[in-house]
Amino acid sequence: MNTKIIGTGSAVPSRVLDNAELSTFLDTSDEWIRTRTGIRSRHIAQEGQTASALAAQAAKKAIADAGIAAEQIEAIIVATSTPDYIFPSTANLVQQEIGAERAACFDLSAACTGFLYAMSVADAYIKVGMYKKVLVIGAEVMSQVVDWKDRSVCVLFGDGAGAVVLGEDSSGKSIFRLHSDSGSAQALTLGKENAVHMNGREIFSFAVRKVPESVKEVLEESETAKEQVKYFILHQANARMIESIAKRLDVPVEKFPMNLETHGNTSAASIPVLLDELNRQNRLIPGDVLILSGFGGGLSWGSALLEWHK
Repeated sequence: MNTKIIGTGSAVPSRVLDNAELSTFLDTSDEWIRTRTGIRSRHIAQEGQTASALAAQAAKKAIADAGIAAEQIEAIIVATSTPDYIFPSTANLVQQEIGAERAACFDLSAACTGFLYAMSVADAYIKVGMYKKVLVIGAEVMSQVVDWKDRSVCVLFGDGAGAVVLGEDSSGKSIFRLHSDSGSAQALTLGKENAVHMNGREIFSFAVRKVPESVKEVLEESETAKEQVKYFILHQANARMIESIAKRLDVPVEKFPMNLETHGNTSAASIPVLLDELNRQNRLIPGDVLILSGFGGGLSWGSALLEWHK
């Protein structure tokens, strides 16, 4: 038994903060940000717009897209670094909002790799027959945990949530491989002072080195040629980073869809938000081979190979 995505959904705040507005209170410019990151604007949560609120919106859309009732969801896993509370979990709050009364609920913390880690847990549950339908969400309000005076960090991040409903698949493939290196953990942190600190050069070097290795790992294990992959859906951290990864893999950058320009880095939400956009733009057809790859705090990274069978 394998796993397939049967529904996707996403939600972003209506408030848009563009680079021109950032330059009114930071020593920066639209050209400086776009040249280095590829980001033009990002969505920012307004007062009272929490991770759980965005997660619930994305979840409802994913459940509707799957054509099922919320009562059929047996587990909810939310990947987030910006939960409403330490406890109850964000997943519990989503459960209450969407009416998934049967579901077991918990959060998972793996920073920008969190959604991929959460998907791998759901995949394992389904493969061993524990659950048949699992809701996996990446949700972040990063605007609440950045120092808005630190131009090296605050220009990068945006807020949002993405969700998928995973179900059983008697055919196809679903392979996950995850890694961590705590020796470099201090390169990207969110501490008790509630502000993200990042060594940008080290993170860039780490991602450009490790992501291609991870992608090759799942390709080799699944005996899949890179030419067979429709899209490489990477964590949306930096456009220059993704371009460098594409070059190292010797794959056309056109196979690496991006929404960084209008969303920025939404951490654990970035992969499912982009996946939902591809789904709703009808850019995915049954049988498409997809690579999902995340990387971030921990340091953590990993990749998954899936066949699209929605």
